[in-house]
Order: sequence, then structure tokens, then C-alpha cells
Amino acid sequence: MNKAALILFFVSLPLSAQQPDTVRLTLNDAIHLAQKQSVDAAVALNELKTAYWEYRTYRADQLPEVNFTGTLPSYNNNYGRYQQSDGSYTYIQNNWLGLNGTVSIDQNIALTGGKISLNSSLDFTRQLGEGAYNEYMSIPFGLTFVQPVFGVNNQKWKRRIEPVRYREAQAAYVERTEEVTLSAIARFFNLLHAKENLNIARQNLQNSYKLYEIAVAKREIGYISESELMQLELSALQAKGIVTEAQSNLNACMFQLRSFLSLSEQQAIEPLVPESAPSVRLKYGEVLDKAQENNSFAKAILRRQLEADYAVASAKGNQRSINLFASVGYTGKDRTLSRTYEQLKGNQVVEVGMSIPLVDWGKRKGKVKVAESNREVILSKTKQEQMTFNQNIFLLVENFNNQAGQLEIAEQADLIAEKRYNTSIETFVIGKISVLDLNDAQKSKDEAKLKHMMELYKFWNYYYNIRSVALYDFLTNNTLDAEFEEIARQ
Repeated sequence: MNKAALILFFVSLPLSAQQPDTVRLTLNDAIHLAQKQSVDAAVALNELKTAYWEYRTYRADQLPEVNFTGTLPSYNNNYGRYQQSDGSYTYIQNNWLGLNGTVSIDQNIALTGGKISLNSSLDFTRQLGEGAYNEYMSIPFGLTFVQPVFGVNNQKWKRRIEPVRYREAQAAYVERTEEVTLSAIARFFNLLHAKENLNIARQNLQNSYKLYEIAVAKREIGYISESELMQLELSALQAKGIVTEAQSNLNACMFQLRSFLSLSEQQAIEPLVPESAPSVRLKYGEVLDKAQENNSFAKAILRRQLEADYAVASAKGNQRSINLFASVGYTGKDRTLSRTYEQLKGNQVVEVGMSIPLVDWGKRKGKVKVAESNREVILSKTKQEQMTFNQNIFLLVENFNNQAGQLEIAEQADLIAEKRYNTSIETFVIGKISVLDLNDAQKSKDEAKLKHMMELYKFWNYYYNIRSVALYDFLTNNTLDAEFEEIARQ
């Protein structure tokens, strides 16, 4: 075997022969692995978990809360100032031990924004030193109600905003999952493109050596010039360099996809060309309706508008503050624990506290105007963002629908260029065309092959971009959804 044939043998070896641990990967396989185990997917999952537990916290805030507070114990042995009956002051020693505890059930009232608490408490004091004794005070039952009269009802606004925020987070999780899909598609086709480049380079190298051997024979009988022979020899050397470069590029693209999919570095990936693209045509109106229904964008706009309204309501509520506090119950005290619960007396407190500015030089009114202006800014921005959102969807749908035709043209051009190149080789062998014509046919063949691959990538990229916006699979007619609570609890 001569040197040229030996080189040709090694560069023509398939990738699986050089790397036996090969994973044959389809586009769907790559997408599935990316959504399951890529780092980007893990980030999206943790963001969903954060939103889930924030929503759970909000829900828990609407439920009764049982609390215990206490001091166990409090010890004091110090001197304090004491005013005597004649108005003079003296210092006396305090030496006592105290324990106290309170159990309360607290409930926020979403309707009014107030808070009601049912509580029970017990205090114990032991006077230490000479003449030591115990003292108990109990509140077996107490009911406390706190209500802002004119202030903003935070609970009401939370009930309006938080569910929207959580639905936005759910939609955002699906969108980020689709973004992972788009990244996987890009890396998959990069590897596929690199593989095709290497295949082309190897085939061209093989053809270059064959044509060079034929040209040597032709030169010996004078059918071609020395210049043409040297051109073919140069082409063979260049083809060898292109093979080395294509192999390096393939290894780089494989490393990127393998890292993205969290696969072992010992595994070689052999990407499989996707089957012919499905015949589907989308309508702008249908895609827009699905996007408005499912995408986080629409929910984010609603949330931002609600938050702007809440800011205005808060600013108006802060112009004056009036709070109602009421507490009713019973209390008892004695030097024995049991008697503190027998001789009970009423214990009622009603307070109305207020803070009304008499002269603030328009400060609070200015805050209201600022909040109202910010709301108008947000409304204007969201209106513009909605128009941009609709325009982007329109362009995506147009590009996708046009791409099917572009893909078909590229596929036909690939077949024609391949046939032309094969014909050019046969024609060159019998001396009917020149080396330049042969090189032109080879260049056209290579470009058509890579163009076909690029158009195939664009088709799937446009389709999955539309999927990520509409959160809807138009091939299966299913909404992209997930068991969010089950996923967040993992």
C-alpha cells in the first residue's frame, strides 16, 4: 500500500471505529437529555422552586397561625428609683424571678385588612429574699382585634397579585425549559454540521487522491498539462489539511454538546440527521391567541399593572392613618395558681390611634402623584411591549411558514449538486472538462450540502421558538404544561 493510499485509509475511518463508546443521538434524544439533566434545566427548576415556596408562604399567611411567646425565666436583682408618698425619691432593691408565656391564634382578615387574635397567657413572679412569696396573673381568654381604618388593605392586594405572580413563574419555567431545548437544538446542529463537514472533507480527500492518480497517468500520455497535474496535487494536499481542521472542529462541537447534556467525556456522540420536516402551516392569529393565554409575558403585564395600582393605593392610604385596637377578655391574679382562674375580672381595652398631617407642605400628595405617574409610565411601556411582542410572533410565524419552502429548495439543490459533481468526475476522467470545472462542481456540491443542513436547522429553530412563545405544541395540539407542585417538591 503506497503512502497516499495509507493516508486515505486512516482519514476515511468512521468516527465510531476510532471511538468505540459511541452514543447515537437523535434530535429528540438531545432535547430530552437537555431538559432532564443540563445545568440550565437545573437553574430553571430552582427558580420554579423559589416561586413555589414564595407562593406557599403567601397561602400560609392567609391561614390561622398558632404562636407561643414567653420568657423562661427572667431574673432581676438590682436597685431602682422609687417615689415615696411625700414626693421624694429613694432607691430600693428589686430581687425577683419571673416566668411568662402566651399562646395565641392569629388570623389575618383579607376582607378588611385587619387581624384578629385569640390568646391565653400566664405570668408568674416570685419575690425573692426576706419574706419571699409567689404571685400569679392569668388571662385565660382574650380576644384582640386590630384594624386600619383608612390605610391600604395589604391582604386584598396580595390576594390579587400573588396568584398572578405564581402563574407567571409557572409559565416562565416552561419557557426556560423551551430555551434549554433551543440551546440543545443549536448545539446538536452545530455537531451535525461539523460531522457533515468532516464527511465532505474526507470524501473530497478520497476523490482528490483518486483524481490525482488518474491525472498522473494522463500526464504520462500527454492528455493534461503539468499545470493541471500540479493543481490536482495541490488540491489533494489542501483536502488533507481541511480534514484535520474539520476533525478538530467536530471534536470541539462534540465537547460542547456533551458538556451541555452532562454526558461522560468518554462517550462520543454520533448525531443522526432528523427525518424530513413535517408539513405544517401556522396561522398568526392562532399562535398569538395561544401566546396570550399561556406565555408569562401576558401574566407579567397584568402583575405589573396590579403592582402599579397597589403603589397608588398605598400612597393614598398613607396620607392619613387611623387604627382601631380592641381587646376583650378576663384576667385573674392571686398568690396561688388555681385561684387565678377562679376570681376573674373583666379586661377590656379599646383604642383609636390616628396620625393625620396638618401641614406637610404637599409631601404626601406628591407621593400620590409620583405613584400615579409611575403607573401611567408602566401602562405606556406595557402597551409598547405588547405591540413588540405581537410583531415578533408575526415575524416568527412568517419565517417558519416560508422556511418550509426554503428547506425544500435546499434539499433539491443538494441532490442536483451531488449528481452534477458525480457526473463531473466521470467527465473529467474521460477528459471532457478541466480541473477548474471539476473544482467548481465540488465547491457547489459542498455548499449545497451545508446549505441543506442549515435550512433544516432553521426550520426546527423557528418551530421551537414558536413553541417557546406560545407554550403550545402545534404538531400534537397539546399545551406545554407540567406538574408544577410535584416538580417543585423534588
